[in-house]
Amino acid sequence: MFMKYAHHFHAYQPGDIVYVKDDDGSKPIEYEERKSPLAIRIGGEIIKGENWTRAMLYSYGRISEVLSRLRGVSVDIEPFTFLMLKGYQRKTFEEAVELLKSLDAVPTVPFHPIMPHLDEFERKILAKVSFDFYTPLVGDKSVIGYWLPEAVITKRTAEIVEASTAKRLVFLLDERQLLYDFPQAKYSCNRYGSSFVFGREWGLSDAFAFNTLDVPGLISAVISRRDDYKESIGVPYMVFTASDLESLLGNPAQLDRFVAWMEGLEGEGIERVSAPSFVRKKLSGEFKRLEGECSFEMPVKDYSSWSDYFDLSLDGKTSDSRWLGYRRADGRVFAREVDGRKISQLWKVAFTRLFIELNRVVRLGVLEGLGELNADPEEFLIRYARVFFRDYYDYFGMNTSLSYILEPANGDRNALKLGRIYYLMLLANHSCPRFWENLDTRVAFSNVSVMAKALIELMKYFDGKELQTLFLGAYLRLLNFKILYHMWNLSAMPSLEGWETGEKAWLEALKPEVPTSDYNVVSRAALYVGKRDLRGEFRNIIEQYNLEWAVADTGHVPGERHGLWENPEYCEHRS
Repeated sequence: MFMKYAHHFHAYQPGDIVYVKDDDGSKPIEYEERKSPLAIRIGGEIIKGENWTRAMLYSYGRISEVLSRLRGVSVDIEPFTFLMLKGYQRKTFEEAVELLKSLDAVPTVPFHPIMPHLDEFERKILAKVSFDFYTPLVGDKSVIGYWLPEAVITKRTAEIVEASTAKRLVFLLDERQLLYDFPQAKYSCNRYGSSFVFGREWGLSDAFAFNTLDVPGLISAVISRRDDYKESIGVPYMVFTASDLESLLGNPAQLDRFVAWMEGLEGEGIERVSAPSFVRKKLSGEFKRLEGECSFEMPVKDYSSWSDYFDLSLDGKTSDSRWLGYRRADGRVFAREVDGRKISQLWKVAFTRLFIELNRVVRLGVLEGLGELNADPEEFLIRYARVFFRDYYDYFGMNTSLSYILEPANGDRNALKLGRIYYLMLLANHSCPRFWENLDTRVAFSNVSVMAKALIELMKYFDGKELQTLFLGAYLRLLNFKILYHMWNLSAMPSLEGWETGEKAWLEALKPEVPTSDYNVVSRAALYVGKRDLRGEFRNIIEQYNLEWAVADTGHVPGERHGLWENPEYCEHRS
């Protein structure tokens, strides 16, 4: 059979940061983690963790052992996740490094932000750091895959990523993002800009991830994608699926189920080959091409993704509405159901807008500070990754000396503090808070906690200078998140059912899900950091608040409720 098969696994854990410790920026950040113990079942094993992140990373050892037996699988591991894996599970980290050398390692963006939602400056920094980070893993391959967080893409974002490397790229997307209108394009090598693109079979991918088909059903579903025309002329074509690495942990049997699926395909004569390898073989001539294959442009819908609320689509394609809180097609705010309760997603509108503003404020401060040092800001901030991810770079023997990192800043150590602040801002832009429907989650708390730290450090760096009030005002936006509803006139936004932008809907969405605080999670996280870091006259800002309510407890993430939590009621933090 000329059908080929590829599967991609995306590995990402945002961490369980509740507070970043102070430092001068000369070494990687240290932080306090959430202590909310749980266990998860994998096959016959019970894996325990101090928090969700730790439990997931501990489980990677079992996953790595299984994937090492497979071919034709590509994997991306988000850099901060990789760094945590090295810190918590060194043996698993080393196994993962070897695994990625034998499979196809796929670079991805550090800190897992929605790239098109960021300023171009941040996108350029992150794209260049992603390739620098993955240098030891991709080797001299001329064509490599690339994974954008949540696969959210725009033409301009793709151009920025392409300009950051000399290699040819294969963007791994979802078929609902592609705009092809001729059948021969499907399962073929298609061009996108200066790169190539593949869209995963979303129905097939979800059937595995959500257990709607058994193993024989999965095998049959793949075979049903047979392209008789290409078979008749001897042209290899590829069926592509993708899922989160966590999909292997959805139930105790998932790992064995995936292996049985892959082995079953092999038994049917279907060769497994990763998407980047498929393109390489097409370009080299090892795989026969259709006339024009790898040359025809495949249009892709801007701001589409692999995991949007597809039921809200008006055109049969995905969008980024999940992270906006409103339908991009018509601007209408919508609601989603969680545990039988409909929650307006208006909070995402405010959360998104607020973080765009806060990113701009931090960037302004950092660039102002670097300008005073006559530094080359872009080159310095790219090199600062060698501080933030130092343990990873040291493992591969790459240059992490301060003389190298500070060269674009004329050797001035003050730049290190600014680099740290900038990377805290990037770390605060994890996509996952806006992925979930409820605001009160551990991931939202982490983003706000880290952003609050960045703003407070800017206040200290510019102590006594006029800019200091700008950073104070930005911090107050976090602390007073609730009033943004009126400040930004959010009630004027159109809604899908007519009630989602009302004040009652707004307040209900912000309602805390813990018995230990009456503050919404944004205010709670900002106050949690402020009560530890604010001194002098700035301390007066928070004295009016009930500091006993400044706790790191949050509600549970809906997709994590299957964990065997010691506290099933809420995601506590045992200080």
